[in-house]
Amino acid sequence: MGRYGEKPQKKVEKAMSERKHGTLKSGSTGKVVTSKKQAIAIGLSEARRAGGKVPAKKSSSKKK
Repeated sequence: MGRYGEKPQKKVEKAMSERKHGTLKSGSTGKVVTSKKQAIAIGLSEARRAGGKVPAKKSSSKKK
């Protein structure tokens, strides 16, 4: 069984394609995205908003 569902795979694939063509822009600043990691994060974020099967985003704050 895969980690992600069908919808997240399509969203990430679309984001990676847009990044490759130089048309993917970040949401907050509108700058062109060149990083693969950032493109994947954007695709997963869009899939979450669309209700796809995606694990929750990891928290940056560490608990002691």
